[in-house]
Amino acid sequence: MFNEQIESNNQNFDNHEPDIKLISHALCPYVQRSVILLSEQKTPFKRVDIDLANKPGWFKEISPLGKVPILLIETKGSVFESQVICEYLDEVNASSLHPDNAFEKAHHRAWIEFGSGILANIAGLYSVKDKDSFNQSLDTIEKKLNQLEQELFHAPYFSGDKFHIIDAVYGPIFRYFDTLEQILAFNFFANKPKLKAWRLALSQRPSVQEAVANDYPVKLAAFLKARQGYLASMMP
Repeated sequence: MFNEQIESNNQNFDNHEPDIKLISHALCPYVQRSVILLSEQKTPFKRVDIDLANKPGWFKEISPLGKVPILLIETKGSVFESQVICEYLDEVNASSLHPDNAFEKAHHRAWIEFGSGILANIAGLYSVKDKDSFNQSLDTIEKKLNQLEQELFHAPYFSGDKFHIIDAVYGPIFRYFDTLEQILAFNFFANKPKLKAWRLALSQRPSVQEAVANDYPVKLAAFLKARQGYLASMMP
């Protein structure tokens, strides 16, 4: 069923393509964590970006929530929800990118959820229409970054030298601030040395760099302006 739906849109698997396809959107940070993990695992896959404002018919059939990413596996079917995808990819890979210790693994998963909350706050930041709500969103993000700063004790990544799934989650989060800081002329990490070091380490990781196209900053700026929120009023 899945291949038939995609074939009708000229996006089917063929004999020369990998068995895994990631249905995505060029700007989605949740997609990026899946791309990073696939890259770290050196798992062959094909990425297909779609327009979420004009979703193809086959996408509606395989995405119960109408969101990306969707992991399509030939002969098996589809998996949706970004962190579920990451957990699946980790489980089927010979080398896990979660800690071995059960408590440490749970600890990482908890802070992954915290990171998803920060993404929701960023979405609120660029969506609000008035100054007061905007400042409240900024304050919420600042408080969460301060909480995260207090949690870090290792370098260069969340738990030290080894790159984990949690690092794949926070790489796209930190990437947002590259654009936000340019618009606001504000350094979110000025008084957060541990976060600053982690952000830098992630920005230098090839899998994180290559999770987006070269025109990502331009596309993100255009997206933020199109939201017509208070943040957009501060953009040239």
